[in-house]
Amino acid sequence: MAGKSLQSIRGIHDGLPDEVRRFQRVEQAARKTFATYACSEVRLPVLEPTELFVRSIGEETDIVSKEMYSFIDQGNDNICLRPEGTAGAVRAYLQGGLTRAGAQRWFYAGPMFRRERPQKGRLRQFQQVGVEWFGVSGPVEDAEVLAMAHAFLTELAISDLRLEVNSLGCKACRPTYRDTLVEYLEARKEQLCETCNDRVAKNPMRVLDCKVASCQAALSDAPEMVDHLCEACESHFDGLKQGLDALAVPYVMNARIVRGLDYYNRTAFEFVTDQLGAQGTVLAGGRYDGLVESLGGPATPAIGFAAGVERLSMLLDDSQEGRVDVAVVALGAEVLNYSLTQAAGLRDAGLSVVHCGGGAAKRQFKMADRESARFVAVVGGDEMASGKIALKEMASGKQELLTLAEAVQRLSA
Repeated sequence: MAGKSLQSIRGIHDGLPDEVRRFQRVEQAARKTFATYACSEVRLPVLEPTELFVRSIGEETDIVSKEMYSFIDQGNDNICLRPEGTAGAVRAYLQGGLTRAGAQRWFYAGPMFRRERPQKGRLRQFQQVGVEWFGVSGPVEDAEVLAMAHAFLTELAISDLRLEVNSLGCKACRPTYRDTLVEYLEARKEQLCETCNDRVAKNPMRVLDCKVASCQAALSDAPEMVDHLCEACESHFDGLKQGLDALAVPYVMNARIVRGLDYYNRTAFEFVTDQLGAQGTVLAGGRYDGLVESLGGPATPAIGFAAGVERLSMLLDDSQEGRVDVAVVALGAEVLNYSLTQAAGLRDAGLSVVHCGGGAAKRQFKMADRESARFVAVVGGDEMASGKIALKEMASGKQELLTLAEAVQRLSA
């Protein structure tokens, strides 16, 4: 590589300090919120057997057929970088022998990988937080999962989001709807894009989610799944909406939500913003009652969701992001050790502190300004003699002579 500039792989980038601080805010909000719903964190491997996703997601999906990073390793095993978290969570649930352990409420955070076209907030290596609830079957649990997602986004203080919900039916009522939809789409093949024409035979419901203008025009009066639900699915969907109403979680009906993966059934939902352009979904999920059984386990109802950390972090207010609480300025070599002990005491109180290193006062104050410190703690000979520090608030210019304990109280107010 000598003589050549070093660049990251297209669609994969480094998380530098400012971005990572926003990532941490998202993950901390997730842990705080999910804990109130008795969710436990799990750590799942990045590498999984390729067959796991072929069986769970579906061989004809874009993820498996076009986007998955899979390869044969030195041991001749066909493995891949995980493109999503649900299938790995189901594998862990089965492999851990938890099918008779009662309801399991899990969440996880970490990187996923898809070789899709990079776009705003979507990368080939991207960070996700996800939730999976196993062994829960009713609309009450669905309402609680959606309420938890809503609470998580509220904790992040993200505004202008809307919750959209739909029902995808079940294996009893979806086949009839599928036939009706295929007949409708076949009559309009010339208006559909090439990708959608491929989907008509393989996964016709995905056509409803296409963003191409000509396809949207062709779908203006397409049949909707909610008009073809069986009695059980209709009752489940009504129960979900009643639960959301009881919990005061606002939502709108969107019959075009279909979810991109084959294993979803009944409840499907998305939290959407208009702040990120056409691809505005920041959190999405749904019910997948048949997935555990399809991977060799017993029939197990389940529901979950995932949120893109990069996309959420783009919506955060970062006006105070990464600001230092205190910059310590030492005026003279004789006070340097004393200033170090004061900095240590401030850190012990949980404050973010930068010691400016001593030396020329002008350089130290420049450093404090560059760090955007809220306060500067000035330590000179008089301050050391009195066992205090001169604490200056940068916004107002107000300065006070305080003990370490008084300074901590002032900074924590």
